[in-house]
Amino acid sequence: MKRLHVHVGVTDLAQSIAFYSALFGTPPTFARDDYAKWMLDDPRVNFAISHGHAAPGIEHLGIQAETPEELAEVTDRLTAAARPVLAEGETSCCYARSEKSWTSDPQGVVWEAFHTMAQARTYGSSPALDVLAAMAPAPASESGGGGCC
Repeated sequence: MKRLHVHVGVTDLAQSIAFYSALFGTPPTFARDDYAKWMLDDPRVNFAISHGHAAPGIEHLGIQAETPEELAEVTDRLTAAARPVLAEGETSCCYARSEKSWTSDPQGVVWEAFHTMAQARTYGSSPALDVLAAMAPAPASESGGGGCC
């Protein structure tokens, strides 16, 4: 079963760990000096925060596959969405060894599809996510309102 992934850049890791631990009702599943992750089943999400690796706010969203077959299915969907896909392959990022592909939606929101095989000893690196976000066309001017939702 797939899991939604959210990665948020934070300015104060300890303060953010305290906030999200209270919000989720549980401490992080995995934590380091610059990173924390909650693997939640309700809601089913891989929620990660990091300090020093991303600007504050949502860095990217993703879909985590539990098997290579699920990853192939999700990657096929990324390709069918008619957006450029960066097939990163096997890499080490966020203290995990994973197989990954990346894209961005038409607004520039970066998405990853990945399957994690094992933990890694180092944080690792990500591709140039800002390049993926820049592949989005310039937003059309909004007519009218703002508001919520």
